[in-house]
Amino acid sequence: MLYIVATPIGNLQDMSLRAIEALKSADLIACEDTRHTRILLDAYGISTPTTSFFQHNRIQKAGYLLRLLREGRTIALVSDAGMPGILDPGYNIINLAVENGIALTVIPGPSAFVNALVLSGKPSHRFIFEGFLPKRETARRNRLAALKQLDCTIVCYESCHRIVSCLEDIEAVFGERNICLARELTKKFEEIRRGPAGVIAKALKAQRPRGEFVLVI
Repeated sequence: MLYIVATPIGNLQDMSLRAIEALKSADLIACEDTRHTRILLDAYGISTPTTSFFQHNRIQKAGYLLRLLREGRTIALVSDAGMPGILDPGYNIINLAVENGIALTVIPGPSAFVNALVLSGKPSHRFIFEGFLPKRETARRNRLAALKQLDCTIVCYESCHRIVSCLEDIEAVFGERNICLARELTKKFEEIRRGPAGVIAKALKAQRPRGEFVLVI
C-alpha cells in the first residue's frame, strides 16, 4: 500500500490523526528532505524510518520504492509541506504505483493554493492552478496574457525573489483588477493583501519580501 500523506504547510498542529497513524504504521516514509520531515515526526513521536525522495534522485529511487511495494511493504509518501504530487517529485512514484496496480490512497490535509483561494474571497467554483509562472519577464507576461482569456479564477505560486516583478507584470497585463496575495499561510506571520497588483507591488518594495507567496487573480 502507498499512503499519500498531506502534511502541514506551516502550523504543525494541522496534522490529522489519520495522517499520524499512517506515518506510524508505515514500513518506510519517503520524503523530500529527511531532516525537514524529522522535525514533524519528532513532534508526534513517530520513529518510522525515512528515505529521501527528491527531484534529483526521483527516477532511481522510484524504482527502489516500487520494488518494496511489490514485496508487500507499506510506504508513506510526504512532501516538505502540503499534498504530495503537487509541484513535487511525488508524481513519479504515484504514477508508477498506478501503472503497476499497487494499492494507494490519499490522507487529505492542507494545501497552500486551496487555503489562498478560499481566503481570497474570489469565485472558487471554477479556477485554474497554474503552479509557478515562468521566471523570465517576457515568457511570464505571455503566459499571463493567455490566462487573462480564461473565464475563471487563477491561482499561482511565486517566490520572494520574484514576487515584486511578478506583481508588476500582473498589473501590466490585467490593469487595475483586484487580486489577493497570501503569504506564509498558517504560519505565525500569515498575511493577506487585497487590491490592485501595482499597489501591492509598491508596498512590498518598501520592505524585503520574505516567505512563500500565493497569488489569486
